[in-house]
Amino acid sequence: MCGIVGVIGRAAAAPLLLDGLQRLAYRGYDSAGIATLVDGAIERRRAEGKLVNLANALAAQPLAGLIGIGHTRWATHGAPTETNAHPHGTARVAVVHNGIIENHAELRAELSALGQEFSTETDTETVAQLVDLHLQRGMAPIEAASAAFARLEGAYALALIFAGHPELIIGAQSGAPLAVGYGDEEMYLGSDALALAPLTRRIAYLEDGDWVVVTRQGAAFFDAQNQPISREIRLTNLTGASIGKGNFRHFMEKELHEHPVVIGDVLHRMIDPARHMPVLPALPFDLATAPRATISACGSAYYAGLTGRFWLESLARLPCDADVASEFRYRAPPLSAGGLGILVSQSGETADTLAALRYLRGHKQSIVSVLNVPECTMARESDCVLETVAGPEIGVASTKAFTAQLTVLAAFSLAAAQARRTLNDGEISRLVGALLEVPGKAAQILADPGPIMALAKRIEQARDVLYLGRGACFPTALEGALKLKEISYIHAEAYAAGEMKHGPIALIDKYVPVIAIAPSGPLFEKTASNLQEAAARGGQIIVFSDQAGAAKLANIATETIILPDCDPFVAPILYAIPVQMLAYHVALLKGTDVDQPRNLAKSVTVE
Repeated sequence: MCGIVGVIGRAAAAPLLLDGLQRLAYRGYDSAGIATLVDGAIERRRAEGKLVNLANALAAQPLAGLIGIGHTRWATHGAPTETNAHPHGTARVAVVHNGIIENHAELRAELSALGQEFSTETDTETVAQLVDLHLQRGMAPIEAASAAFARLEGAYALALIFAGHPELIIGAQSGAPLAVGYGDEEMYLGSDALALAPLTRRIAYLEDGDWVVVTRQGAAFFDAQNQPISREIRLTNLTGASIGKGNFRHFMEKELHEHPVVIGDVLHRMIDPARHMPVLPALPFDLATAPRATISACGSAYYAGLTGRFWLESLARLPCDADVASEFRYRAPPLSAGGLGILVSQSGETADTLAALRYLRGHKQSIVSVLNVPECTMARESDCVLETVAGPEIGVASTKAFTAQLTVLAAFSLAAAQARRTLNDGEISRLVGALLEVPGKAAQILADPGPIMALAKRIEQARDVLYLGRGACFPTALEGALKLKEISYIHAEAYAAGEMKHGPIALIDKYVPVIAIAPSGPLFEKTASNLQEAAARGGQIIVFSDQAGAAKLANIATETIILPDCDPFVAPILYAIPVQMLAYHVALLKGTDVDQPRNLAKSVTVE
């Protein structure tokens, strides 16, 4: 959601800012803009829609200047128009903003009464007008910015430049991430390290309440009480080569094809191949005695957490709750002393998941976070981080990050079973062996997309689609339905197969595809019985199963996608791949924007 980049450089700032915004486009956006100082005066170029529109505006009217700020906006207050696009400002100051200023209406009324003239519908303009008022009253930029920050309520990351100050950017963070990059007589600001990857590997992160004064010589950090503080400079592993599409049509297609390597990389970190046993980093708590675990996440990460709950309870006999992060803390659940909080997030900046982490921390839970971005807020606030090592995921709809999360949770569950002595070493070794087979089987699925592409032609015509699954494969059904909704805009819902007769069966007729995630295993016969009921009502039964399962359902299946045989333990990981592939190929047929579907953002950094 939204993206910020800022540059004080030795070369023209506008091309660097545009490149940084392109690297932030994965977050989702609906307008974009850049402001630089040209002969000491603020000049802006903004555009509605894709970054190519901003690039065209810059080509038509180039922006000079060695200092500037840029922004990709995902609309909250005000429609996604050029007028509402960032940067906002006056002749004295320009600002870009991620997040929401919750007291913007109060500030707008106050500032309007004092004669400040607003030109947009956004909450962000209140920041620019507030700073401008302080500048008019004789404050210097640093003093004006500090005074303005003290008035703001809500979640925000901000970057400001000032007319007549060609070597000054001021940034601030409260609930939305902001990073400072260090170069050779150049300095940078960005929403994350990826935005700055081609420019520098030396990064320092603000913490909530911090603000920073950036000049060509370096950065001075201050806390919410305006006291000078220091923030550690770290080396990031991200590089400028991390996010190309290669020969693929879309980032999502590329990321689908990275499933085998990503799963293999996770297993390389979390499995000892010589012993056939799981390995974890040193834990500051005892898995053997944890009384209860609480998993919290959003979107696909939540579905990974639901699967993790199933594994932790069935394999490690560890009682476990799983909650959508946006609801978790409002339920104010009682938590067992010495319990374990498990947070799952691709970005590590998701506002609701971060709030859940802080609720768990406040109730004295040990914190484990499953993250794809080690340089993030959640990592810094966790006792232990289990990295998914999926690399940058640019497509808004999560693919490889999801299977990486599942793989991490599978290995973690085996480690918990070992620590709690609920499985013997022989059984753990067998399940580890099943995990180690997943990358190869994933490659088999990706190598033969023909059946999925043929099925996509049937699904393209549907108005509604139902997904069914049982046990650990119910979250896989949820993932399939979510992906189809996200990128093809076809209405889809997922149900636990046994719940069909409790209401959803009323939806079934000959026009409704019913997609079953039904690998052979302990619950197969139960699922088959539910599918018989759906078939009797005329539903189009589409089965994702192995050879044995497909043979048993041949008499009722309209179409079957046959997948490699696998242990039921790893089926949720393996079966996630074809349901994601199906959504991708349906979206291709529908002609939607696969990588940046409408209304969605990659990283949701406001509640």
